[in-house]
Amino acid sequence: MSTPTKTGRRNLRVSPADDALVSQAADAVGESVSEFFVQSARARAELVLADRREFALDADAWEVFAAALDRPAEVNPAVVDLLRRRRPA
Repeated sequence: MSTPTKTGRRNLRVSPADDALVSQAADAVGESVSEFFVQSARARAELVLADRREFALDADAWEVFAAALDRPAEVNPAVVDLLRRRRPA
């Protein structure tokens, strides 16, 4: 399997203390600083995005959630009125 060509570039400004800490951590795991930044950023990005796409429910909560999805929508007269109004000029 071939590694995709890396063409993207990011320039970062970091404090000397952060730079030293990241360099020390990268050395500890045998990675370059670039590899360490990319792996760390990818892991955090996946967590942030997963939090917005997936959620877990226990069996009782799932039953409540599924029942709410199965109920017919309720008409809210205020929302219907709002959506029927002409947009202000």
